[in-house]
Amino acid sequence: MRRTPTDSAIPAAVVDVGWVNGLAAIRSLGRAGIRVLAVDHRPSALGFRSRYAEPFLSPDPHSDETRFVAFVRALGEVVVFPTHDEQLNLIARHLGDLAVLAPFPPWDVLERVQSKRLQLEEAEAAGVDTPRTAYPATAEDARAAAEEIGFPLLVKPEHPVGFKQRFRRQAFRCESVAELEQAYEQASEFAPMVQELIPGGDDTLYTVGSYLSREGSPLGVFSGRKLRQTPPGIGTCRIGEAVWVQEAVDAALRLLQQFGYFGLSQVEFKRDPRDGRFKLMEINPRLWQWHGLASACGVDLPRLAYADLIGESPSEATMDGHGKRWAITLLPGERPAPQRPPYADAVFAADDLKPAAVHLARVVRSVLR
Repeated sequence: MRRTPTDSAIPAAVVDVGWVNGLAAIRSLGRAGIRVLAVDHRPSALGFRSRYAEPFLSPDPHSDETRFVAFVRALGEVVVFPTHDEQLNLIARHLGDLAVLAPFPPWDVLERVQSKRLQLEEAEAAGVDTPRTAYPATAEDARAAAEEIGFPLLVKPEHPVGFKQRFRRQAFRCESVAELEQAYEQASEFAPMVQELIPGGDDTLYTVGSYLSREGSPLGVFSGRKLRQTPPGIGTCRIGEAVWVQEAVDAALRLLQQFGYFGLSQVEFKRDPRDGRFKLMEINPRLWQWHGLASACGVDLPRLAYADLIGESPSEATMDGHGKRWAITLLPGERPAPQRPPYADAVFAADDLKPAAVHLARVVRSVLR
C-alpha cells in the first residue's frame, strides 16, 4: 500500500550501527527530522552515541536468529535499513511476517542477487564485462583452472555471507598452486570459484551506488572510486572519491535491471588497465561502508529510500561534488589519513560530536596499548 506524506511519522530503523555505514545512515535520516531507531546487539555500537538516534539493544542475530526476528517484529511499522548482509538476509527471509517497509526486494530476488555466480551470469547476459572465472567441482578442477587463468588469482565464495563471517575477508589471493589448494579446501563448503585477479591498485575500484524504485526508476545514482583500502588489495574503503563515470553507471543499471532489482545497492567494478574496461567485482544489495560520500554529493540514498517507501514521490537526485573525498581519518592501528578539503569524514561531524569523541578515545587507547 502506498503511503501519503502525512504518514511521515513512520520511524526509520537502522540495523547494525556498530560502524560508519550505520552512523552515516542515522545522520542522513536524523538530519531530515525523521525519528531514527538505532538497532544493534552490542552496547558499544558507535551509532548508539549519535544525537540523531534512539538506541535499541537487540538480541544477537549471530547466536539467536529467532529472537532477533521477533525483536524486529516488535518494532512495528518502520522503514528498515540493514547495513550488513546477515541482518539483511534474516529480515528479507521473514518479510511476509513483518510490518517493515524495505528498501530491497523479496527474498527470491535478493537471494539470486547475492549469488556471486549468478551475478557473473546475469552480467554476461546484460553485456557487462566480468573477470575470467571458473567453477571447479574438485581441487583437481581448481588446479586445471589455475593453469588456464594464471597466477596470481582469487578463490572466492559463490555464497559470501558465511565465508566473510568465518574468514573476515572477501576472497583468498593465491600466488601458487600450494596456496590455491589450501584456499580451495578452506572455502570448499561455500562453492568456491577461481577467478583471475584484475591488475591495478585500490584506486582502480569504482562504485555505483543507487536507489531504484519498485518500477525500476533510478531516483538517485552516485559514482565514485576507492583511493585506499584497509588492508590494501582486498579490504574495505579507507578513502573514497566522487567521480562520475558514465560507462560504469550504465553497466550497473543494466545489471540491476537484468535481475529485476529495486532498492538500495552498490555495484563495484575494477577498471582493467589492459583494455580500459570496467569489470564486475560484486553487487551489495544494501548501503555500503562509504555511502556517506554520496549524501555529501547531493545523493542522499537513505533519505530517498525513506521518502519513496512512505509515498512522498521524491524527485530524482543529481550528483554534484566531483572530486570530493571521504575518509576514515583516524583508525586504530593505522596511520592518520587526512585529506585535502573539502572532504567528508566518516566519523567526525560538527553537528554530532559524541561518536567522534568515543571513536577518538578508542584510537588513543589502541596507541597506548
